Amino acid sequence: MHKLTFGLLCGALALASSVANAQTNMRVRGTVTAFDGKVVSVKSVDGKELRLQFPESGVVAAAKAITLAELKPGDFVGVTSIRKEGVLTAREVHVLPRTAAEGHTPWDLGPESSMTNANIAKSVKSTSGHELTLEYKGGSQTIQVPDGTPIVTTVPADRASLKPGTYIFTTAQVAADGTMTTQRIQAAKDGVKPPQ
Repeated sequence: MHKLTFGLLCGALALASSVANAQTNMRVRGTVTAFDGKVVSVKSVDGKELRLQFPESGVVAAAKAITLAELKPGDFVGVTSIRKEGVLTAREVHVLPRTAAEGHTPWDLGPESSMTNANIAKSVKSTSGHELTLEYKGGSQTIQVPDGTPIVTTVPADRASLKPGTYIFTTAQVAADGTMTTQRIQAAKDGVKPPQ
């Protein structure tokens, strides 16, 4: 009896693991073409027509431009950067919620691009703009932030923001059958796009 129970438990865990592994994450950047209250249709920047399931509990946030001077040591940010000749140069800086995972990982905005989610340890003026030192559990990165680099935060928005023509950024979960679902969408507002 115990062997049968153990076998059933192992089978259930294996099934749950295979279901979890069947889902992958995909970053979506593009323009809303339609929203019927449940599905956001998007034309991605690479020309694909995508349909994102967006539950009632889904959150919409709007991008808002800020300045580097508004950021201070201790603030938690994400910085997309490109490494060239050993130097990380920011493509954009955005304020993050504390619930976001911290660290330094590869990104998909071009060769040698990375994303650093970390606390600002230091910000100093440099010859080409500013230099941010970011610290996260297990490491740190120093990143050049040239003048003119997009710097944004997000503010609450509603589902009405998801109208045709609006640029969005989101991370969707893709099921084994290709169904795409997202819980949080960042939308452009007043000409300010989610830069990541």
